[in-house]
Amino acid sequence: MPEKGKPMDIHDTNGTLPDRGPTTSAFRGPDRIRRVACLGTGLIGGGFVALFLARGLDVIVWDPAPDAKDRLDQILTTAWTTLERLGARAEDRGTLSWASTAEEAVKTADFVQESAPERLELKRNLYASIELVTPPDVVIATSTSGFSIADLQAGGSQSTRVIVGHPFNPPYLIPLVEVAGAVHTSREALIAAEAFYQSIGKVVIRMDHEIPGFIANHLQAALEREAMHLVAEGHATPQQIDAAVVHGLAPRWSAIGPCMVRHMGSSAGGIGGYFERFNLGSERSLSHHTPPEFTPEFIKAMSEGCRTMEAGRDKATLSAARDRAVIETLLAQRHAGVSRHGV
Repeated sequence: MPEKGKPMDIHDTNGTLPDRGPTTSAFRGPDRIRRVACLGTGLIGGGFVALFLARGLDVIVWDPAPDAKDRLDQILTTAWTTLERLGARAEDRGTLSWASTAEEAVKTADFVQESAPERLELKRNLYASIELVTPPDVVIATSTSGFSIADLQAGGSQSTRVIVGHPFNPPYLIPLVEVAGAVHTSREALIAAEAFYQSIGKVVIRMDHEIPGFIANHLQAALEREAMHLVAEGHATPQQIDAAVVHGLAPRWSAIGPCMVRHMGSSAGGIGGYFERFNLGSERSLSHHTPPEFTPEFIKAMSEGCRTMEAGRDKATLSAARDRAVIETLLAQRHAGVSRHGV
């Protein structure tokens, strides 16, 4: 088993990291991060808590919701079974403690992961309360999926160390995290965050600049939009759509992405040759730029289709089944030597 705070085999990157320069001493890097403050314990925040604990990090949690402790216990119970299958051991698990205020949680932290609800004023107020008490060399990362750093700091302090650390759900299982910042964000803070996430096994995309939704959500939204149109126009059921993705697109995309799929599928000239012939194809008839109207009939079709796929299983059972399938995909990728480097 690796040292506390080091990645497990499932996240092996063959001992190399992308060449992004050394981690600056201006912000605490992986070798100085042993205690993480997690603000918020929903699906994303709780998933991050599970991941940090599995990597041997001590976690101090703050969440004002009255059911926060029970909710986090449920997430950790589900997540730990998954993490043990990936190599986590109880004897290497970090400690978990609770803070009564956000300020208490961050004042002794080496890294801060904020996963509060996606309400702009709530997040702005939270940053205003923790900024002055968080140690000056500690990076503050937000899990936001919809707001930019510019949004979060509009009209307030433009801290150079607040960055986006946007994961995919569940964070304890899905490797991707997108790192970004505003124009005023310190490059050193971005480098430090990237190095930390990589040290706990994440595949990091460090964006040159932030855009709404970042990268993966843009791609996901396009697929979801086309799926909704297929249902709304009566061309497919939710069951057919999910089967097309799970058994058609996903197996191939688990090894190579859509750009390389197009490159390898072009008979001559690779993806360059494809663009030369683009106007001869049917792509324009395959894309909708806006979602369909959310009519009662459409919503009913989506709801009934998803309930059919639930097959009477509750969310905990469905989550466990999802985790088992993702684990096997991750193990298969490792066995096949699929690269885990970010960009």
